[in-house]
Amino acid sequence: MNSSGFSLIMKRFSRHKTALVSLILLVIMIGAAVLAPVVAPYSPTRPTGSFSAPPDSAHWLGTDQIGRDMLSRLLYAARISLLVGFMATVISTAIGVVLGLVSGYFGGWIDKMIMSFTDMVMSFPYILLVLVAAAIFEPGLWSIIWILGFVNWPGVTRLVRGNVLSLRETNFVKSDVAAGMPRRYILFSEILPNTVAPVTVYATSVFALSILDEAALSFLGLGVQTPTPSLGNILNGAQSLTILTGKPWLWAPAGILIILLVISINLVGDALRDAIDPRNNG
Repeated sequence: MNSSGFSLIMKRFSRHKTALVSLILLVIMIGAAVLAPVVAPYSPTRPTGSFSAPPDSAHWLGTDQIGRDMLSRLLYAARISLLVGFMATVISTAIGVVLGLVSGYFGGWIDKMIMSFTDMVMSFPYILLVLVAAAIFEPGLWSIIWILGFVNWPGVTRLVRGNVLSLRETNFVKSDVAAGMPRRYILFSEILPNTVAPVTVYATSVFALSILDEAALSFLGLGVQTPTPSLGNILNGAQSLTILTGKPWLWAPAGILIILLVISINLVGDALRDAIDPRNNG
């Protein structure tokens, strides 16, 4: 993508005021999570106050059931959840792009084999597939990353394959084939750059979904395990009615942060989709 094309996309993106606010909010949340070791006032794993103490000047978001600072745990939890979302998105996108390129370009029995396997994976209920995989493997940070990475690739594969089938019939690809250019060059220098934009937009939805999945699995005890904080296992402590009604600082901040992250990512993704759409003029 040249500089003029990038400038045009940014111009279209800037028309979405809600997306701009979401992007700023997302940058702030990601920055706070990345800088957690610097900005967190306490260790996220060591008790520093009374048990389940309400917010005060020493602990702005109170403490949890064993006296750990909730603000510090929230910052580190956001870091873990964002890492899970990002790495799972990278893994699933990489798998989906490679399979989609191969399937769409070569066609024939290779295409049938890849798409049959893709359809088989997509035929399983998504949440059931995730839960079964999480139950089989030992719970932990990298287990959940690999599980989410390996269950989210079919959508990317189908998207890339569709784009490749369309691009394969364009004049510039046909001219490269007629000129005897290597398949590697055609795939990675001609076709792949023209699939980056739609894949990037789709990846934002995978990113948001992975954060939600991590939160759900950790809440159920199948994801990131304590004492390592994640947004899901922080919410795990809110299973009693007493905590839900009388101690909202133990769960509300984590729930609000999940909502803000997912909504911000989805709004930015929607704006990117509109900005990249060639049907938008000017």
